[in-house]
Amino acid sequence: MLTLILGGANSGKSHMAQRLAAPAGRVSYVATAQAGHDPEMAARIERHRADRPSSWRTIEEPLALAGAVEREANEADAILVDCLTLWLSNLFWEHREGTPRQVEDAARTEIQRLAAAARQCHIILVSNELGCGTVPEAAVTRGFRDTQGLVNQWAAEAADEVILTVAGLPLYLKTAPHRKDAS
Repeated sequence: MLTLILGGANSGKSHMAQRLAAPAGRVSYVATAQAGHDPEMAARIERHRADRPSSWRTIEEPLALAGAVEREANEADAILVDCLTLWLSNLFWEHREGTPRQVEDAARTEIQRLAAAARQCHIILVSNELGCGTVPEAAVTRGFRDTQGLVNQWAAEAADEVILTVAGLPLYLKTAPHRKDAS
């Protein structure tokens, strides 16, 4: 099963994803963030680490997302990927000399592979909804925002379930047939 959880900054999407993954016996957490030399990002990463159970296996993978998930799919009952937005940012940086189309093609292939891996275990993807704000001034920022929108569309199309979080509350946009707590 594939679940996509969307939301704005601090909307509760990571917390929702953790609640969905918690009942699974073996959970792998794929973290895409990189702190680099950013103390604020390092603090965010540390908060995320502290928020999840110590029994969960953590895999830090900023780029080869599908490969990491495919390797874990045989060992885990659930895999939580947090988050597609930071992963896409890393992908944009990796392909900064290429064209936007190359980034889109690479991202689409990764999403297809994630969807295929979801046949083995429950995969929960967390992603930011960026399309509700103002139009960015810089072309590179507009390109990122637009590509993030495409990534979210591709993931939502492949997903069995899509949840939008707003103020910590779930809005079920696409409900898996077995889900009883959808509102």
